[in-house]
Amino acid sequence: MRNEMMHRPVVKKELVDFMRNKQKKIDGELGVIEEEAHEAGVPIIPHETVAFLQFFLGQLKPKDILEIGTAIGFSSSLMAQYVGEEGQVTTIDRFDVMIRKAKVTYQRLGLEDKVTLLEGQAAEILPTLTGPYDFIFMDSAKSKYIEFLPDCLRLLRVGGVLMVDDVFQAGTILDPIEEIPRSQRTIHRKLNQFLDTVMTHPDLTSTLLPLGDGVIMITKDRELTE
Repeated sequence: MRNEMMHRPVVKKELVDFMRNKQKKIDGELGVIEEEAHEAGVPIIPHETVAFLQFFLGQLKPKDILEIGTAIGFSSSLMAQYVGEEGQVTTIDRFDVMIRKAKVTYQRLGLEDKVTLLEGQAAEILPTLTGPYDFIFMDSAKSKYIEFLPDCLRLLRVGGVLMVDDVFQAGTILDPIEEIPRSQRTIHRKLNQFLDTVMTHPDLTSTLLPLGDGVIMITKDRELTE
């Protein structure tokens, strides 16, 4: 379950090590879960992204959060710390093994009432949701980002933020497609299509951050007509 992308950083190794090792660790049981995941090579968001989310969500103060791609439930548990007493995190995953692990994580942290786990294909579940959400975190199959985008933007409130993880394809996102291994070319093409779409859309504001394998933050400035 080694997360290869975490070992191909797009920033100098010394700076990555500094961001991962010098920023404040998570307290309590969630911090234990983070360390266990790193020791076992389980793919979770790297600590520099953790630190950013803690800072950003502390400022945004979201009430309702949607996550696409639960994995072991670490990031949704982290985000659940910032939604307040009345808030809720809704997360979607289709892999049975991850769903089981996520449920164990929520039980360990006492978050069964704070996190709603929807089991199934995001392509089928997203159209059934009504939102609006203050914050959406997408960290799923990279080739599906462009397909999930219309529903994410529909569900996001005006002024809300869509954060999308792993958009640099291990630093190869700008390489000519002929240099990309054939097994990765669909991801490469669709990630570029996704980035082109959100970075040029007149009703969106976006910014790229070199966290992990690249993050893009997208704000919906007004209700979309398309």
